[in-house]
Amino acid sequence: MRVDLFNDLMTREDHCHDGEQYVESYRAFDRMKDLRTLDFVDFVRIPPGATIGRHQHGDNCEWYVITQGTGTMWFKGEELQVKPGDVLMNPANGEHGLVNDSQEDIHLVVIQFSGEGQNEY
Repeated sequence: MRVDLFNDLMTREDHCHDGEQYVESYRAFDRMKDLRTLDFVDFVRIPPGATIGRHQHGDNCEWYVITQGTGTMWFKGEELQVKPGDVLMNPANGEHGLVNDSQEDIHLVVIQFSGEGQNEY
């Protein structure tokens, strides 16, 4: 699944912790509700010309959250152009990879988890 973090997932909260105006957030994991096990969270920088090679996972799921830069991602059998705000949810046994074919660094957060509910966001 591919969604836009800033346009598809955010929920508005007015006066967060008695603050001014509002903030928008998306809580990806909640220990009280999730049956998933968080394996790791990585913060990654991919310089121009570098890649994360195509690879396939076993029974775990991995999310790529693009925070800066653009590139080309192999995802669910096709090449996609990715940009900041894209969240790509690679399911168990899914194949993916990422190429930085731009002139700037790509920054992303990689979140891997396993367990029930792993294909949901």
